[in-house]
Amino acid sequence: WELNGSFYQPSAFLMMGIPGLEALHPWISIPFCALYLTALLGNCVILFIIRKTPSLHEPMYYFLSMLAVTDLGLALCTLPTTLGLFWFNVRRIGFDACLTQMYFIHILSFIESSVLLAMAFDRFIAISHPLRHPAILTKSTVLKIGLAIVLRGMVSLLPIPFLLKRLTYCGRTELSHSFCFHPDIMNLACADIKVNVFYGMIILLSTVGMDFIFIVLSYILIIRTVVSLTTKEECLKALNTCVSHICAVLVFFIPMIGLSMTHRFGKNVSPLVNTLVAYTYLIIPPALNPVIYSIKSTHIREALLRALCRKRG
Repeated sequence: WELNGSFYQPSAFLMMGIPGLEALHPWISIPFCALYLTALLGNCVILFIIRKTPSLHEPMYYFLSMLAVTDLGLALCTLPTTLGLFWFNVRRIGFDACLTQMYFIHILSFIESSVLLAMAFDRFIAISHPLRHPAILTKSTVLKIGLAIVLRGMVSLLPIPFLLKRLTYCGRTELSHSFCFHPDIMNLACADIKVNVFYGMIILLSTVGMDFIFIVLSYILIIRTVVSLTTKEECLKALNTCVSHICAVLVFFIPMIGLSMTHRFGKNVSPLVNTLVAYTYLIIPPALNPVIYSIKSTHIREALLRALCRKRG
């Protein structure tokens, strides 16, 4: 412990695995390894296919590349501490290292939310204004959107580590997960955390909350456009281009909303439920997104098959 008058700060936190199943951690690590491997290989394949296929050099797949890079970052943020705990029972993480991991986990989560919104906007323009789509979403525009997304996440979350460092901690140092999460660290403090709670809620609602609302509005407008199409085949073709994105939105936002609710209002929720929701939120989307797009996107699937055929040949 570091002592400075009445100010106490732990030198490290202790991470928890899955409550009540500590003896089974080596076995539990097997599905986690499979998910991490799927996330790393799947997203790398998506990036490779898009880069090597000129026909995929368009806004929809540029945004998909951003999503793949974000998912890779999320997987790499939690992989060392999660597998370190399951394999070697390494529970200790330094205070500053914990704040750094937390900062990047939250930044990447916010970036993923914003990328999903950009992809919804792309689908709306492509379906509602197909002739103007190339002129509206040029390469430079997509690049500017990408930079704005990254800056938005970095700037909005920059105060969070400093708000946590100013707090006094005492007694408990056990985190609820095998990674660092803002509400989790905040609740270990024995000081007034109203500023942290208020700022965290405002940032969450003004970024991820607004992203979700605009995604829903985009799909309301998309459905209005699709309904106005003359034939059933045109309707199905237009909606089919959105299926992958809708799945990615659901896979990301449902666990995220569940985790936020359990941390803020689930005082009596079982720690096991809280832990499983957290793992679902941070590990499942990076693993499932490349699978979803590989299965549902005809262009990705065909490019992948061509690449495999060339290697066999």
